[in-house]
Amino acid sequence: MTTALITGATAGLGAAFARRLARDGRDVVLVARDADRLSDHATELHDRHGIEASVLAADLSTDEGISAVEERLADRTHPVDLLVNNAGFGLKGRYLEVPMADELTMLKVHCEAVLRLTSAAAGQMRERGRGGVVNVASVAAFVPRGTYGASKAWIVQFTQGAAEDLADSGVRLMALCPGFVRTEFHERAGMAVDSVPSWMWLEADRVVEAALKDLARGKTLSVPDPRYKTLMGATKLVPRGVLGKLSSGSGRRYGPQ
Repeated sequence: MTTALITGATAGLGAAFARRLARDGRDVVLVARDADRLSDHATELHDRHGIEASVLAADLSTDEGISAVEERLADRTHPVDLLVNNAGFGLKGRYLEVPMADELTMLKVHCEAVLRLTSAAAGQMRERGRGGVVNVASVAAFVPRGTYGASKAWIVQFTQGAAEDLADSGVRLMALCPGFVRTEFHERAGMAVDSVPSWMWLEADRVVEAALKDLARGKTLSVPDPRYKTLMGATKLVPRGVLGKLSSGSGRRYGPQ
């Protein structure tokens, strides 16, 4: 039986990935900060699907938390076959309104943790000649969106570059770029979403289904909905300066999780 490790696994896309992978018969390792929520989620998955669900409480904004997950990914006796780097958060406010400490924490979680965990997993997977990594980014990667958009753009570029380097290794890497997803993400960040049209909202379970299909097809970039594929195609025709003004006017946060 194969094993998947999911970060940010107690809510949103992370929880949806865990549910789907457990339903498919994979054992799961659930990673998040809240030990109690992790335990409850693991018990539910085990009881419902009969798989092994282990938990690892770790804060990926700290070196200790990242190192703990790296250590689990390096375990050759219980190898991880699929890594889903989903942990992430948004910030309320425009540039220079957000404390620098919060901006740096975002880079730690969105960039450093993704780099280190992807590397820890991919190294083991390359030795075995198989495995997969899904790094959750956002459609915000394609428009000027301050630190959030920049960090998600980094995820896309890093993932696609690493996928090219590992093309003949049996290891698949893919950046997942959804749009607005119905999760508790925006509420946790204190962001109002009343202005978002209803047609722009995606369901987490459908995003996960599309992502896993794209990974199986060998795609290195997944935009899991025709509506957002069209929107992202349109952004290529709009000058960057105009995009920046439009995205700034819509508020700081644009995207999933």
